[in-house]
Amino acid sequence: MALRIKATNPQDLLTKIKAGIDEKRIETWRYITNANGDYFTHVTPNKQWEGKAWLKPSVQEDQLVFNIVRPEGKNVSKKAYAVYHGRFAEMILAHFDNEFTTVWATALAKPGDLV
Repeated sequence: MALRIKATNPQDLLTKIKAGIDEKRIETWRYITNANGDYFTHVTPNKQWEGKAWLKPSVQEDQLVFNIVRPEGKNVSKKAYAVYHGRFAEMILAHFDNEFTTVWATALAKPGDLV
């Protein structure tokens, strides 16, 4: 269950996503940074999806990969998986369409996913 974004400069794209959140241009995502890296969660005014899952980015040669991570002590539901991947892809398309060529989600868990 990974979201993959093919980009010429994946590190730059990740930096721009975080800046968009910090500058409040992207209002439905937030991220935290700890010793293990960055984690993104989906936020809405009614807090329906906040903390239901986390997306952990990793930079690869020509891709920015977001693995899904379950909240502590819980599992990620299929619905939460669909919402997180779909809405993150939507945000990328709406804000960064000139920064990448392809975005896609895998259907099943992949190495790095913690569901």
